[in-house]
Amino acid sequence: MSPAVKYTLGRLGLFVVVFGLLTPVPLNFLVKAMIALLASAAFSYFLLAKWRNEMAEQLGTVAERRTAEKDRLRAALAGDEAAAAAGDRAAEPAPTADKTDKLKATPADRVEAAPVDVLEDAPASKNEATPGSKS
Repeated sequence: MSPAVKYTLGRLGLFVVVFGLLTPVPLNFLVKAMIALLASAAFSYFLLAKWRNEMAEQLGTVAERRTAEKDRLRAALAGDEAAAAAGDRAAEPAPTADKTDKLKATPADRVEAAPVDVLEDAPASKNEATPGSKS
C-alpha cells in the first residue's frame, strides 16, 4: 500500500477514534468534531511519524524524477541531442499487445487495421466525386 494512503487512513482513523471517545460528552456536534480534529492532528504528529516520513520520502523521489525529466526535456528542446536520445521512447521496444487491446480499439483504429482490399471495395462517401460522375 502506498505510504500516502497509509498515512491518510491513519489520520482518518485517529479522528474517528477521538470523535468516538467524545460521543458521551454533552457538547455540540461541531464542537466535538473540532476537538477531535485538533486532538487527532496532535496524536498523528507523534503516532504516525514513521508513515509521514515514508510519505515525504516517496513524494521527494517523485519530485526529483519529475525535475530530472523536465530538465531533460528542456535540454532536448534547446538542441542537446544526447538529452533527447536519453529519453527517446521511440528507441525503446514497444510493449506487447494483449487480448484486451483489441477490445479497446476505436472504430478509427479498426479502419486503419483493415486490409487494403476491404478499404478499396468500400463505397465512396456522398461528398466525394466518383469516377465518371459530373461535378
